[in-house]
Amino acid sequence: MKEWFGSAAICMNENKDLLMVKSIGSEAWAVPSGGIEEGESPEECCIREVKEETGYDVEIVENLFIKEVEIKGYKVKTYYFKVKFFGESEGINDPDEIIIDVDWKSLSEVQSIEHDYPEDLAFLVDLMK
Repeated sequence: MKEWFGSAAICMNENKDLLMVKSIGSEAWAVPSGGIEEGESPEECCIREVKEETGYDVEIVENLFIKEVEIKGYKVKTYYFKVKFFGESEGINDPDEIIIDVDWKSLSEVQSIEHDYPEDLAFLVDLMK
């Protein structure tokens, strides 16, 4: 079975709103994430993906957990990190051109929106409370 490795960022602002992104052709939201490139650490991937997808510079605060699932014949391993942003967003600069929207979502919004990864909802809500 093919393997895919990625990183995802959990980033909250001072109001405990969660930084989320939406892909082209989808109504579902997800936390910023993406695939680890050759020679990149999971931490470096996380920082790069947040910058590309949201325009924010972030630093890793905490290593949260590793999610292992099977998606469409791939063994997927995603490293989740809690990150802290600083400065202003420089806007979306996604080389894959799939991210079309970035937003800070409140707890009630996170509970009511459609999610790209519904399995993440419970722990996102836990973290935001």
